[in-house]
This record gives sequence, C-alpha cells and structure tokens, in this order.
Amino acid sequence: MEVKTASFEKTSTNTSTTVSGAEAVIKCLLEEGVETIYGYPGGAIMPVYDELYKYQDKIHHVLTRHEQGATHAAQGYARATGKVGVAVATSGPGATNLVTGIADAQIDSTPMVCITGQVGSHLLGSDAFQETDIVGISTPITKWNYQVTKAEEIPEVIAKAFYIAKSGRPGPVLVDITKDAQFASLEFNYKKCKGIRSYKANPEVDMAQMEQAAEAINSAKKPLIVYGQGVILGEAESLFQEFVEKTGIPAAWTILGVSALGTKHPLNVGMVGMHGNYGPNVLTNECDVLIAIGMRFDDRVTGNLDYYAKQAKVIHMEIDPAEIDKNVKADFPVLGNVKETLKSLLELVKPKEHKEWHNKFKELYKIEYDKVISLNLDVNKKDMGMAEVIQEINRNTDGKAIIVSDVGQHQMAACRYAEFKQTRSNITSGGLGTMGFALPAAIGAKMGAPEREVVAVIGDGGYQMTIQELGTIFQTKVPVKIVVLNNGFLGMVRQWQQLFFDRRYASTEMTNPDFVTIAKGYHIKAERVTDRSQLKDAVAEMIASKEPYFLEVKVEQEENVFPMVPTGASVSDIILE
Repeated sequence: MEVKTASFEKTSTNTSTTVSGAEAVIKCLLEEGVETIYGYPGGAIMPVYDELYKYQDKIHHVLTRHEQGATHAAQGYARATGKVGVAVATSGPGATNLVTGIADAQIDSTPMVCITGQVGSHLLGSDAFQETDIVGISTPITKWNYQVTKAEEIPEVIAKAFYIAKSGRPGPVLVDITKDAQFASLEFNYKKCKGIRSYKANPEVDMAQMEQAAEAINSAKKPLIVYGQGVILGEAESLFQEFVEKTGIPAAWTILGVSALGTKHPLNVGMVGMHGNYGPNVLTNECDVLIAIGMRFDDRVTGNLDYYAKQAKVIHMEIDPAEIDKNVKADFPVLGNVKETLKSLLELVKPKEHKEWHNKFKELYKIEYDKVISLNLDVNKKDMGMAEVIQEINRNTDGKAIIVSDVGQHQMAACRYAEFKQTRSNITSGGLGTMGFALPAAIGAKMGAPEREVVAVIGDGGYQMTIQELGTIFQTKVPVKIVVLNNGFLGMVRQWQQLFFDRRYASTEMTNPDFVTIAKGYHIKAERVTDRSQLKDAVAEMIASKEPYFLEVKVEQEENVFPMVPTGASVSDIILE
C-alpha cells in the first residue's frame, strides 16, 4: 500500500509551520489525541525524545524498564480503553525487543502503533552500529509497517498508521524513522487518514447471507453461540446481549471474549476450549446450529478439527475475510463489523427460549461443579488453591475490576473463576501465550482506566520474565495490585509432564527469590500469604490500598487445572480429572 493511495482529511486545529521531523512525530501524536506513550530512549530515536522533552505537559511518556514492557503496557492501555496504544524504541536491540509484544498484539487484534528510530539513511544496509532491518523482521507480525527516510513523509505515514491500527480488525503497525529524517525540516500540515484505496476495513454486509443465517437460527432446536473478542472490539456488547436474550440461545465465550456478557448472565454458559467448562465443550458436538461471533476458531477452542461440530450448521460472523473457512467451514459466512451485522440480524430473528436445551447445560454444569469446581473452592482441603484466591478477589471487587492475567495455570483459573460485570475487564495474552505479559499490561490498563481497580494475576514463572517493570511502577506510582500465585513450578508445563510424560518434571521446578523483599526494594508495599487463614484479610488490605501493592500467595504445588481437552482430542472428550 503506497502512501499516495490513502485519502486524508485536514484537522480543524492544524496550521502549517516549519518543524523538524522529530517534532513532527510529536505533533502527529497530539493530532491523533495521544496522551500516554510507553518507551525507552536510545541513540537513533534521541531526536524524538529531545522534542518530547518540550511537550511533557501534553504527552505523558512512561519510561518502562525494557522495550518489551513498553509494548505490553501499550497493549494493556489499548485493551482497557479501546484507543490505540503507542510504544517508542530506538534502533537495533531496542527495536527487536518490541517483537514479542508486536506479535502478541497482532494475533490478539490489539491496536498499537510502534515508532522506532533507525540509523541514518546513508548507512542503511551497511551493518552500522545498532542497525537492524526491523521492517523486514516485523513484516509477518504487523498489520502494516513502513520505513521513513524523508521528513516530509512523516505526517502522512503516521496518519495512515493510526488509521490502519484502529480500523477494521485492529492490529499493530510499525513506523521506522531514520535519524536524518528526524533532524530534517518540513512544512507540517496534518491530515487524518480516512481511507485507503487498497484497504477495505469493513466488508459490505451481504443481506442474502444474513437472511439465510437468520432462517437457520429461527429453525434451530439446539443452537449454541460462541463469542469472542470481536464483540468487544466492535463495541457491540449491548447489541449482543439483546441478541442473546431475544433468541434465548446459550452463549459460551473464548478467553478474550469473556467480559462482553456478564459472567452471571443466565444465558452465559461458560468458557469453551482446552480448559473451558464441561457443558459448552461437550454440547458443541451436539448443537444443530453453531453461531460463532467475533472469534477465529483457534485450535485451543476447537480441539481436533476432524471432530469439531461436524453435525452443526455453522454461522460465522467475522470482520476479517481471511478467517472465513480458514479452520472451520462456514455454511453461512456473515462478513462485516459485528455491530452492523448484529443490528441487522436482530431484526430477522424470532424470540425463543430453548428451555430443554438449556437444561442440558445445567445438567453438565452440575457434574462439573461436583467433580471440579466444588473441590477447587473447598476451604477444608490442605493447601490453598488458585480458585480460592480468585474468589476472594471477586468478593473484594464485586466483579468490577480489570483482571490482567499472565499465561499458565493461573490464567485459566482467573478466566474460569473471575467474575466480570462490565466489558474490557479481562486482559490476557490469548493467541501468542506470552509469559511476562501481565505486569506491564496491568500498568497500561491502570493508566488507561484509572477509575477502575486493576489486579494482575501472575504465576511465579511469568512474573520473573518482566519483573523489572516493578521499577516502572515505583517511578510512576501507578496503583496496580499484583498477585503472584506461587506454586514453585512452571505449572502448566508441569501439569502436562504429570499427565503425559510420567511425571518427568524436566526443567519446570522453580527456585524462586524472596518476592516480597524484591517488591519492598522498589518501595512497593508487599505481603506474603502462606496459610488460608491469612488470605481474606490480605486480599481485603490489598484492594483497599490506594497505592501499588504486591501480594504473594503460596498455593498447592501440584494442583492441576480441570476440565481439560487433551491434545489431539475432540472437545467432547474433555476430561474432568
């Protein structure tokens, strides 16, 4: 996509003036309404930071302790607000340190703009100090990227970057700017991008397909909805709830879609996937119509595709044409922004209740409750379990907190047992499964939604991958609450080793430092819970605190997360123990 193929509209506040390329970058961010950015300075981006120094009263720059932390913080900010997150880094290792966060944002459809400095254009290709082809490296993991070598390109390229990052199916964009382009001058005149000829953000709705989908829904005896993050990204939560309530269809969620509908809504039947709830997994292979809304049929949701919902007519409501028929063949593909397609579909579907079908979910939930949930919440067992901690957080936040989880057993416990009453409340690394995500993402989420309680739930393994971001919390005083569920293992890998590798715990046992002492070294209040009798008061004190707070909870070492769909199995072969 060439820059000249884009169409732009002049902003009403803009006046033409001569500035450096570096100052143009800052002015572009201001034109896009950016208030907070995350980054780490270095030689090739220094001109931008020098200009940023002059605009400290207008843009809040957060100095993370690692560039990966900057991307995850930008992701947390974006996920909590719906705005575009911004991360800034220098060339070479600074740029390559962004890669994990960019890849995470790409697979989880998070709008983010990354700006990197680059060596002077005359040095490109010469293996100059800290020169890395970040455009080439990031091409597979960005929605779009571009290298700026002339100052006059900056306004149009950044305008296009923000448009691409936020429009359609969101994603990360990277703009690499050579150092000479940052020093050079240009006449600054900013116009927001409003369209690109070769890029269609929102596909047109095919009403014929919509009518066929509605007919299938109206005639269904055992329909099932599986909804994902697309409902949240499309800001269609209220329409979605209206659709669920009108049709009376049981609705199950992917881990990124969970908070689009209240977890206690009577038509919410729980989570699908590898560690999802028993009922929706088993009944996926009994439903006659499967309505997938804003989800992409990830393998962790479907299990073995050869046995996935083969008996059902599949309606796939999706904004990205590339996702249609990619994993699961759609009988009725409904392309478009879910806010538009749900609105049209609502007018075509008939009110129903499906009481007998709902009773099947209730019966299977009773089985799961007796064999799994009640045991996980049992306060009489010897060791504390992860679910107990999540339940205590629920009691102290009334289901209104943003829960930011890392990756592993604790993530599944958080997704399964956390209560969510409002949207944009579950922030986690879904598709990439990035350990180390939660701590910096919680920083961004709290800055984006300062009025909400933000609780990071992290395992002892993932916590140590980005533990340096405690320094960011110390410097900014952002009042995030950090809960480390410490079982002394890389728990999810250990569970697999126990179940499938005859308990050969190869390189999964952790020798951990004193986490409380480390937190206190950063002047963050910290406590440790080693006995169940301490848990209630400790969580209450943490949530009541107006300052950053670290809580370590020693949990059962060899606790497993069930239910579980074994690798290669059908979702209906889910095991409970």
